[in-house]
Amino acid sequence: MTKRTVIRGGLVITASDEIHADVLIEDSRIVALAAPGSQHWSADRTVDATGKYVIPGGVDAHTHMELPFGGTFASDTFETGTRAAAWGGTTTIVDFAVQSVGSTLREGLDTWHAKAEGNCAIDYAFHMIVSDVNEETLKEMDLLVEEGVTSFKQFMAYPGVFYSDDGQILRAMQRSARNGGLIMMHAENGIAIDVLVEQALARGETDPRYHGEVRKALLEAEATHRAIKLAQVAGAPLYVVHVSAAEAVAELARARDEGLDVFGETCPQYLFLSTDNLAEPGFEGAKYVCSTPLRPKEHQARLWQGLRTNDLQVVSTDHCPFCFTGQKELGRGDFSKIPNGLPGVENRMDLLHQAVVDGHISRRRWIEIACAAPARMFGLYPKKGTITPGADADVVVYDPHAEQVLSAGTHHMNVDYSAYEGRRVTGRVETVLSRGELVVDRRKYTGRAGHGVFTPRSTCQYLT
Repeated sequence: MTKRTVIRGGLVITASDEIHADVLIEDSRIVALAAPGSQHWSADRTVDATGKYVIPGGVDAHTHMELPFGGTFASDTFETGTRAAAWGGTTTIVDFAVQSVGSTLREGLDTWHAKAEGNCAIDYAFHMIVSDVNEETLKEMDLLVEEGVTSFKQFMAYPGVFYSDDGQILRAMQRSARNGGLIMMHAENGIAIDVLVEQALARGETDPRYHGEVRKALLEAEATHRAIKLAQVAGAPLYVVHVSAAEAVAELARARDEGLDVFGETCPQYLFLSTDNLAEPGFEGAKYVCSTPLRPKEHQARLWQGLRTNDLQVVSTDHCPFCFTGQKELGRGDFSKIPNGLPGVENRMDLLHQAVVDGHISRRRWIEIACAAPARMFGLYPKKGTITPGADADVVVYDPHAEQVLSAGTHHMNVDYSAYEGRRVTGRVETVLSRGELVVDRRKYTGRAGHGVFTPRSTCQYLT
């Protein structure tokens, strides 16, 4: 029997339109939009959105649930992390399965399927981290694209862990140029950074702030430039993750001006936090250690500009939380041993709405960079990322006037601190539907582990 839900009286905001409309949902899909009150739809459930926004569920295209790193694991499981995502208005995540050196892509992907299956409150998909490029790996890339895992991440950073050299990167790019996959790049010159780390520690510079000082903006820009040129040689598209430096944005803008299929992502931490946080007294700066690192505040204006001009297309979180107690503390006396990562999957939609309030971006651009563009970039649109007939009923009723204070005391992420502790923001998620099922109902969690399902993806929809 068909179950009908009607969302009445809200302002529907997508990347392209803002219209007052009622939304009709049947089972898991959106089936119609109509002028408010013009249709007397019968419904099993009516959601009153008067005075509120009705927006697509967020698509966070960069998360790391349960990631092993630095001798520990990210503190959010797929169960806790997707529940927190739902609380924050995100209804789809794309997480990173990991190929270990000496193992196959298949083994890595199967491991991540086992972690996620039956545990997720919202829908999920996977990228594949490629750590060991060889002939078998390249063949497996073709098979994964056919299965809906259509993006592959490589690292110019972390020698001895995830690092690929230029030859390995070029070979993977050449393969993606043929199979339609998209290479995602962590662009930092890890070889040079390791030299600077060694030299800093030898000078006794061990505090968290030195993490930012050795991972120089110029080394992010250099690696971004090199990745672009390798992609150009391979004839492949390129997506650069977690862009933090003005100089790296300039490299992306130059490539795009040349007509290259080059794309960039930034994250809320680079838009709202800075090296001032890394320099907080005592060991507090460890909470803000991530890579690429936080930059001086003057970089933020260039990132906002890049988002407005579409030199940067996507805002994801790079959600990779480690508790301060017992995890970040592994790096006391040696900043290089602090696990790299910040919590944020619950905060992204609210922080970006605050950017609307502050005048950095428009409402439609908010939805573009948080919902539609990541869905298009990674082959999920229009199933995800918009409100239109035929789309999955991933819908958020958002109160643009409610005020809240971000805090570890009230968030739902499985981590003992908030990177945005005490920050007051305007706007808050009120109700969340995932494929037509209520996950958050008027600020009460009603979701369940196992509702979320694996979602195969097509290839990047920005490519000609």
